[in-house]
Amino acid sequence: MAETDRTFHVDVVSAHESIYSGEARFVVLPGEAGELGIYPRHTPLITRIKPGSVRIEKPNGDEEFVFIAGGILEVQPDRVTVLSDTAIRGKDLDEEKANEARQAAEEALRNAKSEIDIAKAQSELAILAAEIAALRKYRQKR
Repeated sequence: MAETDRTFHVDVVSAHESIYSGEARFVVLPGEAGELGIYPRHTPLITRIKPGSVRIEKPNGDEEFVFIAGGILEVQPDRVTVLSDTAIRGKDLDEEKANEARQAAEEALRNAKSEIDIAKAQSELAILAAEIAALRKYRQKR
């Protein structure tokens, strides 16, 4: 079996930068209906993804973790692309900042005056909860 049959190219891109670009043997990420596992030669797919962590298993067995705040996943047999407004490398996650942001979002929810304000605060809280969970998962792997 050729090496290209055992790996595929992965790009994780935020609105501001490329977070990860390289080869992988396996990728796991949070789909809307549950966790998705992607191997080489996967059937083409485009779907939305929820906030959470992307785990990339590199060809040498090392793992890369990236937190995403939701987005779009495109799968081709030899390429996976993750597009997210916000993507942060696992090693760059900061629990203190995430907790401070969560407290601010909770305060905004308590002070919300309209349904739009409530929805925005609830969305922010969901993303921050997923970021903190991703950080804890990343730390457990280390």
